[in-house]
Amino acid sequence: MRLVDSHAHLDMPEFDPDRAETVRRGFAAGIVAILCPADLTRPASLPALESLAAEFPTVLAAAGVHPHQAPALTPGRLGELEELARRGAIRAIGEIGLDYHYDLAPAGVQRRALGEQLAAAARAGLPVIIHSRLAGQDIVAAIDGERYHGGGILHCFTEDWATARAALDRGFYISFSGILTFPKAGDLREVAAKVPLDRLLVETDSPYLAPVPYRGSGRRNEPAFVVETARVLAAARGLSLEDLAEATTRNFSGLFPFEGEGGR
Repeated sequence: MRLVDSHAHLDMPEFDPDRAETVRRGFAAGIVAILCPADLTRPASLPALESLAAEFPTVLAAAGVHPHQAPALTPGRLGELEELARRGAIRAIGEIGLDYHYDLAPAGVQRRALGEQLAAAARAGLPVIIHSRLAGQDIVAAIDGERYHGGGILHCFTEDWATARAALDRGFYISFSGILTFPKAGDLREVAAKVPLDRLLVETDSPYLAPVPYRGSGRRNEPAFVVETARVLAAARGLSLEDLAEATTRNFSGLFPFEGEGGR
C-alpha cells in the first residue's frame, strides 16, 4: 500500500528532536511522499525543509504566509516567495488563505495577503495550498477575483459541500485530515463521500489533529498516522483501504510529480 501525506508541518519545532526519524517512520508505514509547507515568517522553517529534502527526495516543499501571519506579508517577503518559485525551490505556494475562526489577523488584511499570493502563484505557474476556516465563500471570491486558474489543494477541509463543489469546479483537489476520524465529524464524512475519487487527498496536518485512535493520547501527529484518516475516508466511500490509497497517491502525483518512493 502506497500513501501520500499531502500536508505536514515537519519544519515546526515539535519535530526538532527527531525530524529525519519521523520521515523514516512514515516511509516504513507506506508513505511514499510528503508535502511540507514552509512558513516564510519563521527563519528556521525553510532551511529545515531544505535539509529534509536533501536527504529524502520525496519530501516536497511549498512556502507562503499563513492567514494568521497575514500582516507579515511585506513586499520584501512577497519578493522572497517569488524568488523561491523562480528557482524551483518550492512546488506550490501555501499555505495561504482565510481563517475567520481564530481571527488572529484582521479579515481585510487576510484577504489582501491571499490575493497577493494567488497573484504570485499565477505569475509563477504554481498551484496553491489553501487554508479555509469559516471562509468558503470568500475563498471562492478571491480565486475568482484574481482570475486564478492554477488549481491546487483545499487542505484540511472542513467547509460545506457548496464550497467543495465550487473548489472542484475551479480545478482544486480536496484534502481531508484527521478531523475526518472524529466522532462528531459525520457531516464532514458525508461531504467526503461526494468528492470525486480523482480529486481526493489525505493529510495529517502534523503536528496537529492526530486522528482517532491517537487523538487525546497526547501524542504528536506525524505522517505515519495518515493511514488512519485514509481508513475512515475509504469506509465513508465504500472502498477498500488499498483502493483509496492508490487513488489518492495517483491524484497527488498528478499534481506534484515525484520520482522514487519513500526517499529512494
